Amino acid sequence: MNKQEAELLSKEIEMLMGERARLLKVAGAAAGLVANTDAKSLPQEAAESAELLSKFVNDLPEETLKDALDAVHAFVAAS
Repeated sequence: MNKQEAELLSKEIEMLMGERARLLKVAGAAAGLVANTDAKSLPQEAAESAELLSKFVNDLPEETLKDALDAVHAFVAAS
């Protein structure tokens, strides 16, 4: 690998790390919203979206979810 390729790869990694950080914030905010929302009080359409969001949040690996919550400085009490 030459120097130019190494620089391009480094820039791509930096870009991906920045994107990951932004996505972790989104996931953390979503987890906080899901944890603090009573689906029974939502309109049907919103409840369906909340249920889908909840599924995606619950499908995250535990370490990723922890990173996401840390990214938004959130605490979600276990129920």
